[in-house]
Amino acid sequence: MSHTGCSSEGMEAFVLRVIGDSMSPAFEDGHIIVVDPGYPLISNSYAVLVNKSEVLFGLYMRDEGGSRLEYLKPGETPIMLEDNFHLKGVVTQRNGRRRKDTVYFEYPLTSGETPPNKKDSLCR
Repeated sequence: MSHTGCSSEGMEAFVLRVIGDSMSPAFEDGHIIVVDPGYPLISNSYAVLVNKSEVLFGLYMRDEGGSRLEYLKPGETPIMLEDNFHLKGVVTQRNGRRRKDTVYFEYPLTSGETPPNKKDSLCR
């Protein structure tokens, strides 16, 4: 197969279950997130990535201090990212146990914005 970026070549969106509460209150333990590897990684986007052989989920931030992954739960320490971290994808949707808990993310998010609590925006 050629590597043209078609979904059959590893660019198809996938889902993960959130484990833990480091991204609370926006992402609770047990929530399902849709991760799209085709989205570009920009600062202030929710991302799943590999850093030092560890798969992480958090709020990606980049500024003059470098790249880091921040958590939403107060008191959680940000993770400084290595220069060679690997992006798995950007989070485009969060699903809870009920359909009304579904949230779609459009990027870029405004600084400090957390996802809305209702299904009122559309994925790109």
